[in-house]
Amino acid sequence: MIAKVDELVYAEDLSTGLCWTSEFRRVTAADVADFARLTGDNDPLHRDASESSPFGRPIAHGLLGLSILAGLGTRYPNASTLALVGIEDWEFIAPVFFGDSVQVRNEVVDVQPHGRRAVRVRWLRQLINDQGRVVQQGHFITLVGSRSRIVSSKPR
Repeated sequence: MIAKVDELVYAEDLSTGLCWTSEFRRVTAADVADFARLTGDNDPLHRDASESSPFGRPIAHGLLGLSILAGLGTRYPNASTLALVGIEDWEFIAPVFFGDSVQVRNEVVDVQPHGRRAVRVRWLRQLINDQGRVVQQGHFITLVGSRSRIVSSKPR
């Protein structure tokens, strides 16, 4: 299922098996350098001219890939998310190389009530490269608000 970026998805819209796929985003050497400056992770494995990579060329930080996944995943679907409450069973399966384009696939694995106006959603989130290979995957657990929560929060 492809959702429009501006289309808000509420708890009532979610059911097991629904799936969204994002657009692609290219991972650049500048992204990797910016991430290294931000985090302080300056491992030679992530440098453009690095010869120390066991993959024969430099790779993006695994957590940069996870961060890109988190960002792209918030728009596909554009859920009425109240909170990210967990990440489980995360796997870094294959490297992301400079210049790779990646996209996110989000599948609803489980939906459980959470209070009167929200649900707890377990998502399978996958980061997929432009060759169709899953390079990272795991489960995000989020709380998603219902339409009634929005209506009920208006002043009387």
